[in-house]
Amino acid sequence: MNHYSGLKNALIAFFLLLATLYALPNIFGSDLAVQVSAAGDSVITQTDLNKIKNVLNDRNIKYKSVELANRRILTRFNDNKQQLLANDILKQDLGRNYVVALNLAPSVPLWLSNIGGKAMSLGLDLRGGVHFLLEVDMQAVMSMSIDKSYNELRSLLRTDRLYKSIKKQDDNISVVFKNIELKNKAKDLIKSELVDLVVLESENSDELLLNIGISESAQKQAKENALKQNITTLRNRVNELGVAEPIIQQQGLERIVVQLPGVQDTARAKEILGAVATLEFRLVDEKNDPQTAIQSGKTPIGSKLYYFKDGRPLLLKARVIATGENITGAASGVDQENNIPMVNITLDSSGGRAMLDTTKKYLHHRMAVVFIENKVETIVENGKTVKKRSTTKDIINAATIQGTFSSRFQITGIDSAREARNLALLLRAGSLSAPIEIIEERTIGPSLGADNIAKGIMSVLSGFLLVLIFMALRYRVFGMVANVALTLNLVMIVAVLSLLQATLTLPGIAGIVLTVGMAVDANVLIFERVKEELGANTNIQKAISAGYDKALLTIADANITTLIAALVLFSFGTGPIKGFAITLSIGIVTSMFTAIIVSRAIINKIYGNRKLEEVSI
Repeated sequence: MNHYSGLKNALIAFFLLLATLYALPNIFGSDLAVQVSAAGDSVITQTDLNKIKNVLNDRNIKYKSVELANRRILTRFNDNKQQLLANDILKQDLGRNYVVALNLAPSVPLWLSNIGGKAMSLGLDLRGGVHFLLEVDMQAVMSMSIDKSYNELRSLLRTDRLYKSIKKQDDNISVVFKNIELKNKAKDLIKSELVDLVVLESENSDELLLNIGISESAQKQAKENALKQNITTLRNRVNELGVAEPIIQQQGLERIVVQLPGVQDTARAKEILGAVATLEFRLVDEKNDPQTAIQSGKTPIGSKLYYFKDGRPLLLKARVIATGENITGAASGVDQENNIPMVNITLDSSGGRAMLDTTKKYLHHRMAVVFIENKVETIVENGKTVKKRSTTKDIINAATIQGTFSSRFQITGIDSAREARNLALLLRAGSLSAPIEIIEERTIGPSLGADNIAKGIMSVLSGFLLVLIFMALRYRVFGMVANVALTLNLVMIVAVLSLLQATLTLPGIAGIVLTVGMAVDANVLIFERVKEELGANTNIQKAISAGYDKALLTIADANITTLIAALVLFSFGTGPIKGFAITLSIGIVTSMFTAIIVSRAIINKIYGNRKLEEVSI
């Protein structure tokens, strides 16, 4: 009685050893580091690694190590002064094709890293940084949709001169016709050509009046596109800010959360997030050579000199065919005929007409897409804070016009599916986005983050030690067994958080503290039951077995109901509430394992299969 088989003991020991192994990375701390990654579609190579080493060695900057992994180069330093100096120098020397950012790199040993060992990911409240909650103006989204639909409808009906007058009224469009025949013809035309519009029932007695609105599905799609487009734009801005591990995610139907670890200058962050970008479609000047224009310092009349991000020059026509304001949609895909990557573009009616006229006239010529970004930087000059405005213009694609097209067309000549996806994102990001308002802003300093970590650890240890002392005094040997199980429970929680790479936040630490108290609750129930059985039964072995068996149902009920509550918190909560729910859920599952199975395995080793006169409980 009270004996586990050798296989069961081995499995328990294996799981505990595995948990200890994957909890280990958290004791090694982090190194100060500078992270270098490629901008756009560039790829970091060994050549870049050697270049960075040479730059640091030439400037006599002492570094701990330089490594290339996961498409980025990580340079580790022993002190903050060398890290900041290297960050400034690398930004100057590497240029715009690289993103250089300060970072904290876990100093996990290579052997542990090779088997998947990672330290827990810390939230903004523990690392420090800036938190923004942004709200998208959905009323403006609908207003822009009505404007676009109004222009498309007017262009459609104007072709056959179907309407007498047309005007916008709030969220609807009102059209007056000369007779019923023209009205019915317009209805059929709208149904076939403008599928996003619906004819609204009107109480007005005027039979020649037609009220038209945007369908519910089109409204929903417009709002979703606006939100996604803004998220894409914000990601592009954050990349320019050089943040190592930003968090940009949707919250609800109208809001976006932006968290920038390590950034303390909120003014600078807001300037970057609010930067304006657009696109231009221009024809390539096929008759003149860009190198000749560079050498002579003179560009041909009617042309302008532009550059790709990698520095390649190209002459483009001065006349703009269409801009980002004309783009209503962009999606990557694969050309079914040639099995090559492509990007599908959708323009509004005015952009479509301009594109149709151009492609008819310049078939088989090249057309370029230029990405234009306006930035505002706050700098100090002569002791005064001034705003410095700059504009960058990069060619992101130049492809041959393969056929005549207008509002919908494809861009091919793209090297990879990844590049096509990135191009589609850039095109969507370049078009006009819905207005965004910052409705919440928080700055958490690195010292406050470190203080949060210290206080969090202290709270866990304080609760942990108090529980250990109580259990040891109250239940003696059985209490010491419970303490071992509780220690192993903490190790398992840390291991699971590390394996899942779940972000640990301050509320998450609160969840761990709560778990510490709840974890021994199961052992208290078991040990009190054992005491009752000892009072009623002289057979100690049977009393121990009955204590564990009879308390199991009560323990399971209590933990399952708490787990349900935690899952509800995770499902409906946001941010800090989810962090609390995650650690609480993990703690409940691991405490069931340690309090029931691990503690009994230890008790079995101490008291199992032996004739006992008394037990220390």
